[in-house]
Amino acid sequence: MTERKAKPRESRGMKNYFLDVILCLLAGAMFPGYAHAQGEVRLSYLGTAGWEITNGKTVILVDPYLSRLKMITPDDPVLAGDPRRTFTLDDVVVSDKAVIDAHIKRADFILLTHTHIDHVMDTPYIARKTGALVIGTESTINFARANGVPESQSMIVQGGDDLQFGVFSVRVIPSLHAIMRHNPNTSHFPMPPPSTIFPVDAKPPFRVRDLLIEGGTLAYLIRLSGVQVLVFGSMNYIEREVDGLRPDVAIVGALTPRREIYRYTPRLMRALGYPRLVLPTHWDRFNVPYSTSQEPAIERVQSFVAEVKAASPKTQVMVPKYFEPIVVKAQDHTEHRK
Repeated sequence: MTERKAKPRESRGMKNYFLDVILCLLAGAMFPGYAHAQGEVRLSYLGTAGWEITNGKTVILVDPYLSRLKMITPDDPVLAGDPRRTFTLDDVVVSDKAVIDAHIKRADFILLTHTHIDHVMDTPYIARKTGALVIGTESTINFARANGVPESQSMIVQGGDDLQFGVFSVRVIPSLHAIMRHNPNTSHFPMPPPSTIFPVDAKPPFRVRDLLIEGGTLAYLIRLSGVQVLVFGSMNYIEREVDGLRPDVAIVGALTPRREIYRYTPRLMRALGYPRLVLPTHWDRFNVPYSTSQEPAIERVQSFVAEVKAASPKTQVMVPKYFEPIVVKAQDHTEHRK
C-alpha cells in the first residue's frame, strides 16, 4: 500500500515541475524584463567609449558621449564634407540634445572613467533628464555639479571601492589613461598634466579647452544578472589592479595609443584569464555623425582584433555596431541581435 500511494505523490511532483517550467517560459515570453533578470544582459555601443548595459530593468551608462562634435581628435582630422559647425579650443561646448534624446530614453546609473570632453560632456544633460546617479572621480563630479547635477545624484569614487546597489554591484578599479604625447594632432590639443582636477568652483559656460582635463582614470567591473563586464575607457591599464579578475566580457580601449604600451593586448588577456568575449571600445571615428561610414575605423581596429585572437584563440572578439545590442548570457554563449 505504501508503494501504491507513493506513485500518485511522485506524479503530482512531476506535474508541479512541468508546471513550473511552463510558467517560467510564459513569464519569459510575456515579460521580457523577467527573462533578462534571470541571467542575461544587453550591451549597446554608443560610440567613442560609451556603452549602455542593461538587464531589462536596470540601465547603466558608461561614458555616454553622443554629441560627436566636429573637431580635430587625436587620431582623425575633421571630415571636409561634414556640414556641421566646427568646434575649436575656444568654443563653448553644446550638447546635441536631439541626438541624445533619440537614443537615450532612460538611465539609472552613469559611470565615468575620466573627465575628457569625449567622455563627460553629455553627462549633465543625461543625468538631469533621467535622474541617474553619476559615479566618477572628484574631477568628473565637479564638472557634473557645475552643470546642474544635484548633490543627491553625485558619488565620488577613487578606485578600490566595491559598491553594492541592490540589483547590481560595481568594483571601481584604479587605471591609467592612454599615452598621448606622440599621437598625431597632439599639437592641436595640448593636454594638461594627468593630475589636473576640474575646479570645484568652476562656472559654466565651458569651452572645449576646459574639458581637456583628465582628472584621473578609472575602470569598472560591473556585476549584473550573473554576468561580469569589465569596462575600460582608454588605452591603458594597471596590470596588478586587474590581474585575477575573470570577467565574462572585457570592453577594451582599441585606438592606436595602445601600441605605445608594452604587449598591451597579450598582457591584458593573460591577466583577465582569457575572457570569453572581448569588445573593442574607443575605436571609432567619433568626430563625425553616426550616419557617416566607419569603414576606415573598422579597418583600423582589425589590428586589435588580430591581437586578441593571437593572444587568446578561444576568445570571441566582436566589433560592435552602434545601438545594436549584444546579448550576453550567464551561461556559455553570446549572440548578436539588432
